[in-house]
Amino acid sequence: MTAKITAEPDSDSDLWVFGYGSLMWRPGFEFIEQVPARLIGEHRALCVYSFDHRGTPEKPGLVLGLDRGGACRGIAFRVAAKLRHDTIAYLREREQTTHVYREVMRSVWLDDVERTRVSALAYVVDRGHVQYAGRLSLGEQLHFVRQGHGRSGLNRDYVLSTVKAIEAEGFRDAQLHQLAAMLHE
Repeated sequence: MTAKITAEPDSDSDLWVFGYGSLMWRPGFEFIEQVPARLIGEHRALCVYSFDHRGTPEKPGLVLGLDRGGACRGIAFRVAAKLRHDTIAYLREREQTTHVYREVMRSVWLDDVERTRVSALAYVVDRGHVQYAGRLSLGEQLHFVRQGHGRSGLNRDYVLSTVKAIEAEGFRDAQLHQLAAMLHE
């Protein structure tokens, strides 16, 4: 089953993709530019049990999702129109292995001089999916991240790489930074 984009804009235009986790440090697709950006209405959270990339069904890891409420700083990537369909196909293969995310278009505000608003492809957690972890305590997050290992590697490396990418953009994510400090202990 292939997820449909709920509000796909003109397919002859460039595509914007909003990265808030591993897409920030490993987009895996060709892009024209990347711009720091903010999405309002959803926040970054370690709220997805990973049964594939960073864990297994028997020993799940924990990965990020956009969950309702708040705001999220990340990176908006602009993809040339000619690469639009290939990029969407790549992202579906990467992000939708278990269909835990809803593939949607969201308004994001670019951190440019004009504070431009663009419509960007984003992956929002499906709260009704079996892999939705909800709000876990820091101790619970630490447990899942320490045990998690999947086809994309150690869950610990995923969290630490995301924190490094966030810092490279010049901001902090208090909860992820606290978890990263615990992982270094």
